[in-house]
Amino acid sequence: MPKAIWNNKVLAESDVTIIVERNHYFPPGSMNKEYFKNSSTHTTCPWKGEASYYTIEVDGNVNQDAAWYYPNPKDAALQIKNYVAFWKGVKIKD
Repeated sequence: MPKAIWNNKVLAESDVTIIVERNHYFPPGSMNKEYFKNSSTHTTCPWKGEASYYTIEVDGNVNQDAAWYYPNPKDAALQIKNYVAFWKGVKIKD
């Protein structure tokens, strides 16, 4: 089962991730929300739409904007609405 791990903590875990552009997108219900803080950062993908970000905080360590999701994706990306993907050192392990 895929797990997103950072700083030896499981941030999200699910056997129903969706892989888009080599990124595992985890369903919102699979997140350990205690590690996630809303960020004011937004970026735009031409085919997915506007992404919102979370900053990850584990044991006092902060990983700024290390997770992203699409709250209102374009039609081509509706299947990943609110699903969360990771970068910036977050490891995905099966």
